[in-house]
Amino acid sequence: MAATRTAHTVWNGDLMTGAGNTTLDSSGLGNFDVTWKARTEASEGKTSPEELIAAAHSACFSMAFSHALAGAGHTPEEVNTKADVTFVPGTGITDSHLTVSARIPGITEDEFQRIAEEAKIGCPVSGALTGLKITLDASLVS
Repeated sequence: MAATRTAHTVWNGDLMTGAGNTTLDSSGLGNFDVTWKARTEASEGKTSPEELIAAAHSACFSMAFSHALAGAGHTPEEVNTKADVTFVPGTGITDSHLTVSARIPGITEDEFQRIAEEAKIGCPVSGALTGLKITLDASLVS
């Protein structure tokens, strides 16, 4: 069963001084202001394509990891994932670094690390970001 999600952005003005607004159409969850300055300097209450990609990557990894854990017979109590997506002006988006900490009863450190690495590779958003360097720091917490 395929699912298509939609968002749209309206931009006014040139790149450096203009501004836009991105709307999450499928969910109706909100409108988000975007500017070049928010992309390359302080966000000042605005978002950027990289922040939206980071949100997608962290959510996707958390789901892929939880699914992989269930397939190995483990139920996580909590998976907490942060994604840091880097944008370099003139170069583009260069990498996504995932940091995950999870509380999973009965799992060994080796199995935890192996499944986390598999989830990093198997996450559909990671697949969409194959042109980027994707790294992972995973911590098992008690």
